[in-house]
Amino acid sequence: MRASVTFSGTMPLRGSDPNGCVTLFDTSPEYHGTGSASSPVVVLLESLASCSIIDIIAILNKKRRQIDSLIASVEAERAETHPRVFTSISIHYELTSPDCPREDFEKAVGLSMDKYCSVAAILRNSGCKISWTANLT
Repeated sequence: MRASVTFSGTMPLRGSDPNGCVTLFDTSPEYHGTGSASSPVVVLLESLASCSIIDIIAILNKKRRQIDSLIASVEAERAETHPRVFTSISIHYELTSPDCPREDFEKAVGLSMDKYCSVAAILRNSGCKISWTANLT
């Protein structure tokens, strides 16, 4: 796996991978940013949410469940001192599906968070506690 990030004199930073996919990064003006893109730390939270959503979709698709929408909302606490790592993260999942039983949804979330999501594993290995809740509509 490879990636690069480029600073071209002004924010935002431009991340890219070998496939040509681009991710923009920025920070707040107090840290010489413009606030025009998510900060790297927020992107890490977004990566956790998207990693688990990809897993959940794959698991529910194997069960032939219809997914109308799936939202993961993430909140995190960070250490007070540098490097200010995440100490706890809470994820709330909202699934809209006409045919997915709660049991299947919760099992898919559990499998993602405990077995498949590499971003969750990386964060847990740093000492971060991750909890989740799931709501089905």
